[in-house]
Amino acid sequence: MNTHYIPGFARHIAGLATALALCVGVASAASETSAVAATVVDQPLPMAVFDFQTTDRSLDKKGAEVAALLNAHLSLSPDVFLVERQEVEKILGEQELGLSGTVTPDSVAKVGALVGAKVLVTGRLFESGGKVYAVAKIMSAETGRVYGEMATAKNFDDIETAVTALSEKIVKVTTARADTLLAKVETPEARLERYKKLLGAADPAKLPSVYVTIAEQHLARPVIDPAVQTELMLVLRQIGFTVLSADEAAKRPDAVTITGEAFSELGMRRGNLVSCRSRVEITVKDGSGKLLLADRQMDVAIDIAEHIAGKKALENAALKLLDRIIPALAAQAR
Repeated sequence: MNTHYIPGFARHIAGLATALALCVGVASAASETSAVAATVVDQPLPMAVFDFQTTDRSLDKKGAEVAALLNAHLSLSPDVFLVERQEVEKILGEQELGLSGTVTPDSVAKVGALVGAKVLVTGRLFESGGKVYAVAKIMSAETGRVYGEMATAKNFDDIETAVTALSEKIVKVTTARADTLLAKVETPEARLERYKKLLGAADPAKLPSVYVTIAEQHLARPVIDPAVQTELMLVLRQIGFTVLSADEAAKRPDAVTITGEAFSELGMRRGNLVSCRSRVEITVKDGSGKLLLADRQMDVAIDIAEHIAGKKALENAALKLLDRIIPALAAQAR
């Protein structure tokens, strides 16, 4: 093609390249010369779609429409488990956030935890050279990795053509690059070794005795056994702490106490699969009542049974909290 006969061709292409580079970000800018084999994911990937941003205020509604269409197309893929847009909007509204302009590389982990998604999709919508461009940014809430994909349409009346192509590209990226979008699964043995390293220079003989009590509920269903409390007690005992029962703690005023609340709730159903979200809030105090740590963690899990999905989500949150609890306890043994 002779570009001299196309007015503004170079300018349009340069602008497009800049927009795509800005959208994808530094994390995905580096080229990869080696092919990456597709990763087999045994469960659909939890994903949330956010409104596409525009530089022209007159296109604001179009950005929301594109996101809604993209959400509908992605929901047809068996490899994706979408968080409903209404649910995302509700959760972000409670945090005084919005569907548009919320997700950045710095906030992706926080937003992902809030809405229960491991991959977040947002992007930009703009016109250039007589075409409409939809540029998607695919961000991992676990690894921080970012990928970009683009599709075009003749005009806004033909925008679904671009959305259809974009949804196919997003599914292809998330399945082929799942190994970079999802955190590596840690074995129980490796996790215990990592927790032991968190003890640092703590004297094993001086580790405090610990009493753990976490009230727990799965909304609208009775709880048979407290998953968070059980997980915390099990791990702390495995790495060398003396974990007390309620009767023993009553006789040990010097013991550290870990108290809190935890709940899980149904996220959504898709076919035979169910997703559940969890939230755990804890406080850690020494024998004198001094606050050592106040923290919270949210997580999400998928299973064929609602009760099991809820338990998994609670256990996942407890394991992540231990990364902050253990150093606080270890500081008491130095």
